[in-house]
Amino acid sequence: MISCVLFILSLNVKLVHNYAWKARMNEVSHIRSPLVRAVYQRLKEDERQRNDDHHYWYSFDRARVSADVCECFIQFHQDAETEQFLSDCYEKADWIFTQLYHSIAKSILSWFMTSTSINGLLQRGSMFVFSDEQLRQLLQVGVGWEGQNMLDLGAGDGRVTEKMAKYFRQVYATEVSSTMVWRLQQKNYKILGLDEWDNGSISFDLISCLNLLDRCNKPMTILHSIRRVLTPGVGKAIVAVVLPFKPYVEQDSKDHSPEENLLIQGQSFEEQVQFFIKKVFEPAGFIVEKFSRLPYLCEGDLHQSFYALDDAVFVIKPNS
Repeated sequence: MISCVLFILSLNVKLVHNYAWKARMNEVSHIRSPLVRAVYQRLKEDERQRNDDHHYWYSFDRARVSADVCECFIQFHQDAETEQFLSDCYEKADWIFTQLYHSIAKSILSWFMTSTSINGLLQRGSMFVFSDEQLRQLLQVGVGWEGQNMLDLGAGDGRVTEKMAKYFRQVYATEVSSTMVWRLQQKNYKILGLDEWDNGSISFDLISCLNLLDRCNKPMTILHSIRRVLTPGVGKAIVAVVLPFKPYVEQDSKDHSPEENLLIQGQSFEEQVQFFIKKVFEPAGFIVEKFSRLPYLCEGDLHQSFYALDDAVFVIKPNS
């Protein structure tokens, strides 16, 4: 059934793209075809995005935080690696047949698979959190630096893990989705069980917890576990959090609410950063070494080439 539908759609793929470009050139005010309209609107938005340096993705009002917090902030900008990721997103969004296939497959698979597993199966929706240069500045390490091991909690498809992996001899990962576990194993990462990574049998030089605290049942328990299994004296954690903070638990929660609610306060990005540092990380036994504001980017679809959220990225270490 899917094959028949896709075959029929494929006959119109080139026509759709050509009509969208003509509509773009002629600034057609009314387009009847929903598919052509979607492509046309995306092309217009892509043109705007290509001419934007996205400085607001990285803006941070230092006057809104205390002096000690301000000293830890690193100002970044849209660098070449970020621009390359965006360029790849524009290109993939133009693969109309692939986007149609993903749309149809997702509507069917969503009946019995989570969004995360669907993305893993279809190899879509890869994420971008930081560039290689931004990672090194946050960790305060050089190009040739090498650590013993690292653990990526909730590693997803492993694309972000790859940026960190090259600096460590051994890479471990955890992941709930069995489909994503399969993808991670293809990259030869050692998969640890959810009840295994924090049992004390292994200590880690780096633990990454990227955009996980708002998607897990017990965020404070995870922070305490991270502190316990970091390598004494050298261990650090890199934690990314989408702000404003809006918890949503995909699995093991009837109403998608976490068992441990952090109750983050603050109206602005800066106020929530201050709250995280003073009321979450420090009470959990951590010192914040560095932090920054970065875009949390995700590959898009037929309607939008990419999606962006505001990330606060912290590098923390145990306070003793």
